[in-house]
Amino acid sequence: MLLHNRISKKELKEWIKTDEVQRTTLSFYRYVQIQNPQEVRDQLYKQFDAIDCKGRIYVAHEGINAQMSVPTHEFAMFEKQLNELPQFAGVPFKFAVEDSGKSFYKLAVKVRDKIVADGINDPTFDASNTGKYLNAVEFNQALAQQNVIVIDMRNHYESEVGHFKGALAPNADTFREELPMVINALKDKKDHKILMYCTGGIRCEKASAYLKHEGFQDVNHLQGGIIQYAKEIKEQGLESQFLGKNFVFDERLGERITDDVLAQCHQCGASCDNHTNCANDDCHLLFIQCDDCKAKHHNCCSTNCHAISLLPIEEQRVLRKGRVKNGPECLAVYKSRLRPNLKDLIANNPSLIKL
Repeated sequence: MLLHNRISKKELKEWIKTDEVQRTTLSFYRYVQIQNPQEVRDQLYKQFDAIDCKGRIYVAHEGINAQMSVPTHEFAMFEKQLNELPQFAGVPFKFAVEDSGKSFYKLAVKVRDKIVADGINDPTFDASNTGKYLNAVEFNQALAQQNVIVIDMRNHYESEVGHFKGALAPNADTFREELPMVINALKDKKDHKILMYCTGGIRCEKASAYLKHEGFQDVNHLQGGIIQYAKEIKEQGLESQFLGKNFVFDERLGERITDDVLAQCHQCGASCDNHTNCANDDCHLLFIQCDDCKAKHHNCCSTNCHAISLLPIEEQRVLRKGRVKNGPECLAVYKSRLRPNLKDLIANNPSLIKL
């Protein structure tokens, strides 16, 4: 049995559009010692592939991190299989706020050095010594207190479309980059009450332990992250202190929590909070794009990327190789392989393709 997917991304994406199986999107994680990550990885792939689960799972010596789409009629089997593994028994699930059933198109289970890349190399750091967990009610109450510092432990493109009122949102591309930024920004405030949050809890849980390791006295984090918070405020009829969208790392790219639109289209400046991945796979830039610009620019971030995205994949690969390996002389060779209309396009706009 093959323990990885062999079907092309294009075929899988077309398949998921027409898939009529009702699916449940969920996430879970646990920091737990795993002695043989590769064995656990292979076992999970076999079990979940057999019941047609999709999603992205990372397994490491420090634990597991998963975002998944499970056939609803197989959910009981999925939960049973997970609970039969002692490391994951009783792990809490966070269920999607908005769920079309199209969140993932394949199953990928990978072994990683860490389930959250943090850049921490201190052997004395104990990730299990976390801050205090707060549920939605407790988090709202804490937000109303004086001299409280609220920190968004997500990347800048996540906080741009949604965040808690008054939160500090570092301009970071990665969690690894953000941790030292937060420590440095708050180095003189170690006696303040700190509130932390992230998408599903995994990043702020580790961050809370690291702040305690660095001497912060009153560290708190939102249990289950924004996903669980949204569920609890809806069930309990609470006012949401989180505004806008919660960015998620699957095909949906976001779940709406409130009607507030906090961001603008990166191309025209119109009010918008919908993310797009540039259709040029060699670029794949994640940016905010309104419907008008999506139509005008063909799901691309630039004219340059649109021109490249029109090429057959084989020709795109030639261009990539030329840009990386062969230098400027590759352009003449590459132009000779283009269809006539694209040859004219590039001839008239030499800045479209940069080698």
